[in-house]
Amino acid sequence: MMPAVTAWRSRLSVRLFVILLLTNVVIGGSIYMFISHSMDRGFAEYLEQTQQERIELISSDLVSAYAAEGNWDWMKSRRNWGRIVHSQAPPDRFEMPPGANINRPQDYMLRDTRGQRLNGPPRPIPGMQFKDLILDGEKIGELGYLPVSEFLRRGKDQYLERQSRNLATIILSSTFASLLAAAGIAWWLGHRVRDLASGASRLSSGDYATRLPVRGRDELSRLAGDFNALAQTLETNRDSRQRWVSDISHELRTPLAVLKGEIEAMQDGIRPMSQDSLGSLEQEVDALNRLVSDLRLLAQSDAGTLEAWREPLELDAQLSDSLDDLRGWLEDSGLQLETDIQLPLRVQGDMQRLHQLWSNLASNTRAYTDSPGKLKVSLLREAAAPGDGAGHPGWAVVRWEDSSPGVPEAELAHLTERLYRVENSRNRSSGGSGLGLSIASALVSAHDGQLVPGQSSLGGLRWDIRLPLLST
Repeated sequence: MMPAVTAWRSRLSVRLFVILLLTNVVIGGSIYMFISHSMDRGFAEYLEQTQQERIELISSDLVSAYAAEGNWDWMKSRRNWGRIVHSQAPPDRFEMPPGANINRPQDYMLRDTRGQRLNGPPRPIPGMQFKDLILDGEKIGELGYLPVSEFLRRGKDQYLERQSRNLATIILSSTFASLLAAAGIAWWLGHRVRDLASGASRLSSGDYATRLPVRGRDELSRLAGDFNALAQTLETNRDSRQRWVSDISHELRTPLAVLKGEIEAMQDGIRPMSQDSLGSLEQEVDALNRLVSDLRLLAQSDAGTLEAWREPLELDAQLSDSLDDLRGWLEDSGLQLETDIQLPLRVQGDMQRLHQLWSNLASNTRAYTDSPGKLKVSLLREAAAPGDGAGHPGWAVVRWEDSSPGVPEAELAHLTERLYRVENSRNRSSGGSGLGLSIASALVSAHDGQLVPGQSSLGGLRWDIRLPLLST
């Protein structure tokens, strides 16, 4: 039972609920206390102003009555005294706290010049203040009254108790409303976070087919979208790895099977151990050695350790020399080589790695282009795009185009995947190892370049090899 309770308390939604609830209570209480304090000050100032005006009016009425009567005998009547005090009562613009009523006659006192009581309480109330009544420059008596502070002090306890009840009512109402709002927000957010946590748990256990629903356009929705992209990438990488292992096993098994068959044939006397037989064995060993070298190069590229000793070089001259070396080899396969290399462009490159790049592309053209066919290689210059960054010198573009057959548009993005072939056949005589274009992509990346596939104007495949120009 205890682990369940602990788990419940540690849930994000519960913590969020408590935080929102406390925050709302504190804010609500602070707002109420501020408003209450402001209203109390305004109420006290109103009472003081009203009382001063009332004292002036009562004093004026008393002086006028004295002047008319000539003495205070008429004021000894409680009825007359009450009539004068009540006649100047202010309107009730505020709800008075208990004991803060400034309209009661018993809270006022009238004395003559000798200090003898004429009306009001039998003796002065503690804290009472007196105002002289002046007629024609002479003092004719005194009007006693209680200041506002005394009124408020008299009803302080009852007033505070009522205010406390009001405050408790407001806080409880605010707490209940906050409780509902916090519960709704905590449930909504906690539900979505639990979905993310559940998906992450399934993903970590190897279920790469896990996908989360993307609802809305907020940060959690973008996080769910990123999660789905991550899951898709992991699923693709797993499938690629499985195909990679399967294809590598196939590629290694084929030359090994040929080697084993020929060696057994020579051991059984079926084939003589001649120069031709040894030459056939050497070809299979060379094929294995090329495959292992290709795999090693790709492994170095993945690890970021592919060596490329780059230095400033003339790309036009290097490309022309490499194509001259490959021309006869291509023509032997019925492929005509056409070049358009006139621009003098300088790049930062490794001459051997670039030669390896052109050789790999030529091997791919020779393997997949119908004979008789054509290969056209052009050298272009391309200005830097806004996305390339300020100060980018632009690009040297080697356009590599061959004749039919072409490649379907949907297949172009997969051509540089390792061991990928457009056709399903695994015939090595037509399909090759499937690593040539992957190696070409790795070599271009080692030169900070881009390898972009497309449809050739000759009816086959086009490659744009984009290499950054050397800054002058």
